[in-house]
Amino acid sequence: MTDTPTRTQIDERTRTAPETESDASADTTTERERCPECNGRLVADDEHAETVCADCGLVVEEGEIDRGPEWRAFDAAEKDEKSRVGAPTTNMMHDQGLSTNIGWQDKDAYGKSLSSRQREKMQRLRTWNERFRTRNSRERNLKQALGEIDRMASALGLPDNVRETASVIYRRALEDELLPGRSIEGVATSSLYAAARQAGTPRSLDEISAVSRVDKAEVARTYRYVVRELGLEVQPADPVSYVPRFASDLDLSDETELRARDLLTTAKEKGIHSGKSPVGLAAAAVYAAALLTNEQVTQNDVSEVASISEVTIRNRYHELLEAEDGAAV
Repeated sequence: MTDTPTRTQIDERTRTAPETESDASADTTTERERCPECNGRLVADDEHAETVCADCGLVVEEGEIDRGPEWRAFDAAEKDEKSRVGAPTTNMMHDQGLSTNIGWQDKDAYGKSLSSRQREKMQRLRTWNERFRTRNSRERNLKQALGEIDRMASALGLPDNVRETASVIYRRALEDELLPGRSIEGVATSSLYAAARQAGTPRSLDEISAVSRVDKAEVARTYRYVVRELGLEVQPADPVSYVPRFASDLDLSDETELRARDLLTTAKEKGIHSGKSPVGLAAAAVYAAALLTNEQVTQNDVSEVASISEVTIRNRYHELLEAEDGAAV
């Protein structure tokens, strides 16, 4: 007579079966991570497509699949040229760089020139492609504004992070419908001015208006409106942030730049900077520091670099030296 398993025994077998399988899987994983000969650590040799033991050198696996590129590059430029991956998305383009552009070269994939019939066809395709990229007035507005921001940022020597921030600010202004009654150029200039101040690389209103298509008064008015409506946190410009650029444009030494920073620090401690233009203070500090370090710089040179009048430089320069003398006493 055969013994029939009870329900309790069947339940116990059912419970123990998954545990046994998981233990076997864990043992297999451990075996793959360790050498079967010396229990050493396994490493992947991508060059020879092998998995070898780091201790005894035993080849555990060979002929592995190489999932990297099929080409080789010997420098960064060659790597970028051969790479078939597209550029990352960016807010500096109206479509964030997701659309496809048709190249202007009238050549095929082998570098051969196209026939006249094919060139006409490609020109029609470029025209329609450009029309599809800007399908409505909002995209056309954004494309024009971002082009202005890029143009002005290039003229002012602003980095990419400032351009990116300015593009985001303009997009927010467009979404919040702040443009009716104001020019595209004015809002774009104000966005760039705000982005430069937020990034700690400020430019004066005179410098901004010099490369803009709108006048200084409209830039200032639109800037105040955009900052207020969007709730942007823009700290007052620090005069010290202008010093490196002025010193570099005037080809001054590091000693002069450090002396100018010290003069501005003393002026802040004395409260002289309150209510005064940071550009004027920075220009005066650079001029005073150049005199103290015996470097040949005229007020006219500093005035042209800082886009500030010589009268302002003279007035602020005397105030800075007086504060320095008072601190020394």
